[in-house]
Amino acid sequence: MNKPLKKTTRMALMVSGGMDALLGSFLLLIGFNLLPIDITEFGFENWHAMLIGGILFILGVSVIAYNLSRLEE
Repeated sequence: MNKPLKKTTRMALMVSGGMDALLGSFLLLIGFNLLPIDITEFGFENWHAMLIGGILFILGVSVIAYNLSRLEE
């Protein structure tokens, strides 16, 4: 029997998911060269930023969506 998470815990998870989604979208914009930041100077390729950004964005949005769907508990 699982105890429902407290509202403060859910809010913290939603904020962290939102930050992940924002960071992921920022990395995706860098990877697609839509922001004027050249990450190749730091030794990374553009596909590295796109891969990590895509993973962060998808996971962040899924954490937010899951916690918003469980607010009634």
